[in-house]
Amino acid sequence: MHTAAGGAMGLHHVAYATRDLEATHRFYEDLMGFPLVHAEQAERPQPDGGPAGHIKHVFYDIGDGECIAFFYIQNMGEKADYSTDLSATVGLPVWVNHVAVRATPDKQESVRGRMAAADIEPLMEVDHGWCHSLYFVDPNGIMVELCRDTTGIEPDPSGALEVMRAPLPSGTTA
Repeated sequence: MHTAAGGAMGLHHVAYATRDLEATHRFYEDLMGFPLVHAEQAERPQPDGGPAGHIKHVFYDIGDGECIAFFYIQNMGEKADYSTDLSATVGLPVWVNHVAVRATPDKQESVRGRMAAADIEPLMEVDHGWCHSLYFVDPNGIMVELCRDTTGIEPDPSGALEVMRAPLPSGTTA
């Protein structure tokens, strides 16, 4: 994690919920190879005198000091049956809401090997032309993409804006 103030703008961390810290830890540190670098814990008294709320916040370094983090909460205002996945609960395919982590071919293959040894197969593998992606689903139902640039994205702001604003093909709805 970056500890100095200032510097370039970029992703510091992205945070999600987990119901199982041990399964999350095994997936991210042991299988993905992202080291646990920071953890916090706090207790919050309830204004009505009810049981205190508890929170743990854990951070895994995904490279370049950027992190993926997870909240483990109890009695913090959550619904008893809350879901940790990002897509299925809201009616979307699992691949819609996901996190993509920069990877090298060696990183992709070492993760693939550790996952296979744990009987976890990739959800999919896709050559997008400008990058090659290997996808896994974590214990929280979150899809994680290991993305290695091939040609990379050639910035084209005006072309991108044109595609973004173009109408959908006839017969489709948004």
